[in-house]
Amino acid sequence: MNKNYFRIIRAGINSTFQDLGRKNLYHIGIPFSGAMDNRNYLLVNKLTGNNYDHPVIEFAYQGPHLKYHGDKINVAITGDVNFKIKKDKNFIDGECYQSFILENNDELDIISTNKSVYGYLAISGKFDLKFQWSSCSINTKAKIGSNNGEKLFVDQKIDVKEINKNFTNKRLDYVNTKIENIRVIKGTNFDYFSKESKKFFFENEFKVSKLSDRMGMRLEGKKIENFFETNIRSEGLIKGVIQVPPDGNPIIMLSDHGTIGGYPKIGVVISADYDKLVQLTPGSSIKFQEVDLNSAETLFKLYDLETQNLISQI
Repeated sequence: MNKNYFRIIRAGINSTFQDLGRKNLYHIGIPFSGAMDNRNYLLVNKLTGNNYDHPVIEFAYQGPHLKYHGDKINVAITGDVNFKIKKDKNFIDGECYQSFILENNDELDIISTNKSVYGYLAISGKFDLKFQWSSCSINTKAKIGSNNGEKLFVDQKIDVKEINKNFTNKRLDYVNTKIENIRVIKGTNFDYFSKESKKFFFENEFKVSKLSDRMGMRLEGKKIENFFETNIRSEGLIKGVIQVPPDGNPIIMLSDHGTIGGYPKIGVVISADYDKLVQLTPGSSIKFQEVDLNSAETLFKLYDLETQNLISQI
């Protein structure tokens, strides 16, 4: 019996194990999945002294309440998150982007995210997880990944099979920020839409719908008019592509998206803005800004450089 483990007192709204996801499986209908906010995923692993591809717990809105049993372990949380640590009968307010020690019978209560969606929990070691196609990432729609493809659940036991004994306290002064616009390049079916609709798409705001999850983000606003064909022969999809179904309300494909779809594609969110996009809560306003492919590539290089600079500060 493993002596180091977590017991789940409350599972949270959408708590799953995630890593960098699965590559090169689109041809059999399996998307990448993986952590929604890649930067916060990388930072939480660095804060706990792990390799960058270590599995973590991703949670949405409300995270899990966990009780730890075993040898002391280093833990960190990233995102804009409100959480508390219970030691004996004392409650300590937690700080994101700072590692801390959990000891036997300590509790960690991840209460909520603040005006954002996703947060990340990592430990200085390895969760005992099964991998599928070289990844533990859970896709609950497809029922694949560790934990039998399911969310974490109440009273579940999560074994820790290895603890990294480096207990050096690490922290990063970092604040999650929002950007004014989400930048996109034109989609392959951009010319299917009326001149007025294309102008509206870039000049006006949409609202993030409550009907959003790891698979896709539905938007609400003025109907985007398709004058050519509202349904097309199914084509391959990628993360960030913006489809427009017959009702005229755009849907942005996210990390657990289907790999093919039959709705015209008006645009694609650039990779540099994806982390910011997924943290937009229902009811948030979203405005798109067009950029060309060369600009998108340059912006991604800058995003990646900034991420590496942050990692180097830990």
